[in-house]
Amino acid sequence: MENTRYHRIKHVLDRRQTDLTVCLEDVHKHHNLSAIVRSADAVGCHNVHAVWPQNQKWLTNNTSGGSKNWIATHLHKDIDSAVAMMRLHNPQVQILATNLCPDAVDYREIDYTLPTAIIVGQEKTGISPQALAHADKNIIIPMQGMAQSLNVSVAAALILFEAQNQRLQAGLYERTMLDESIKHKMLFEGCHPIIAQKCKEKSQPYPALDENGEIIADDEFWHKLKHA
Repeated sequence: MENTRYHRIKHVLDRRQTDLTVCLEDVHKHHNLSAIVRSADAVGCHNVHAVWPQNQKWLTNNTSGGSKNWIATHLHKDIDSAVAMMRLHNPQVQILATNLCPDAVDYREIDYTLPTAIIVGQEKTGISPQALAHADKNIIIPMQGMAQSLNVSVAAALILFEAQNQRLQAGLYERTMLDESIKHKMLFEGCHPIIAQKCKEKSQPYPALDENGEIIADDEFWHKLKHA
């Protein structure tokens, strides 16, 4: 076990922003899905929501570069279900929709230090009227050229990194938001994937880790792992 890996993972998890999320409504192109998930991970999001067909496979490690392993992905049959879960996670969440309309505001004018969910829409048709009905505010990325919009993954990245910038300045990455049980699970699986898999096979709970990420367990645990 490399101590550097343990401390890197711990540092990342300590800075996770559980009140910042992105919701993908019918975004189906895998390169866009992958890029958005990577951006969400990069700015410290813990949750990503997606309206996704139940008969289609979600991202693989090959398409997401492994980022999906560090993100809690919630797949929904429709936007109503997605919004309901986002509001359940945080009733104070402000829901933003990327939408070119008369009342839309510059995305940089939003206060992203508040609990925030950003809805991005399908590549061709954008966000559905049903999703727009849930939005508290519509936001736009100002364009100076002939194009009226950016690729969905580029737009999501710009908005998420503006949120990161505001949160960094406000010191919000210095708080620890992730539940300790979730953090321990992710730390253990990230640092000891082989032992974690054996624990799952034997229905054994993950043991504790010391300050360097080494497993703290008695002989009984190791015996059960080998022989149960």
